[in-house]
Amino acid sequence: MRASGGEIYGISSEPQTLAGRASADWKLGFETVGDPHHEIAKACRDKGWIDLFVNKRLEFLKRSAAGSGDWTPTHPKGFFQPGVLGLDNAGRVLYRWRGVPTHKNMGGATERPTAEYVWEQVARALDSDGGAPDAPLDTKPTLDSSGIPWPLFAALLIANGWFLGGRGFKSARRVALAGLRLVIFAATWIAAFMWLPALPVAAVLACWLAYITPKVRWLGREFQDVSGSSHWPSPSRTV
Repeated sequence: MRASGGEIYGISSEPQTLAGRASADWKLGFETVGDPHHEIAKACRDKGWIDLFVNKRLEFLKRSAAGSGDWTPTHPKGFFQPGVLGLDNAGRVLYRWRGVPTHKNMGGATERPTAEYVWEQVARALDSDGGAPDAPLDTKPTLDSSGIPWPLFAALLIANGWFLGGRGFKSARRVALAGLRLVIFAATWIAAFMWLPALPVAAVLACWLAYITPKVRWLGREFQDVSGSSHWPSPSRTV
C-alpha cells in the first residue's frame, strides 16, 4: 500500500489512549485513531462511503474485563463493527466492506477480508479509469476465518465462567481451557447418570438448566445478531 503512495489508518471506537496502546502492543505498524464518539464513522456515513453496524450492549464486555486491571471497556456510544474503506486522493471509493454481526461470526468477532484480497481489489480499482464510479459494497470477500456454531461458542463462554455464567476469553489459551472444561463437564454428567440414581441426578441437572438458560439467552442478546433484522443501516450510496 505504501509503495503505491498510500497510507493505512485504523479507526477504533475506544478513546485515543487505548487505541494508541493497542497499536503499540499489537505492533500494527500503522497509526490507530480513537473515535469514541463515532465522529469519523458518522463522517463516512454522511459522505456515503460506508455505514457501519453499531453494538451498544456493553455489559458482557464489562463483566468479562472486571478484575483484569489492565483494560476497561470505554465506548460512550457503543462500539462499531469492523469495516474496510479504501479511498483515493479525490475521495473515490476504491474498496469497501463492512462486517455483518451474527451469531455465526460471534457477534462480528471473526470473519475479516484477508489483506491480500483487499489489496487486490484496491489495486484493480487504481488501475481503472479515474472517472470510474465508486466501488460497490463487497458482500462476498475472501475471509481470513470462519465462525463456529453459536451453541458451541455459547457453551465455551459458559465453561469459561465455570458453568455459572458466560465470560469472555482473554487469550487463545483460555479458549482451549474452556474446551477442556466442557469435555470434563459432559463426562461428569454421563458418569453421574451411569453410577448414581438417575432421578436425583436428573433433578440436579434440571435445576442447573433452569438456572443457566436465562444466562444463555442474555448472551444471545449481548452478541449482536442482525441476521433476522429488517432495520439494517444503509450499505452506502454512490457519490
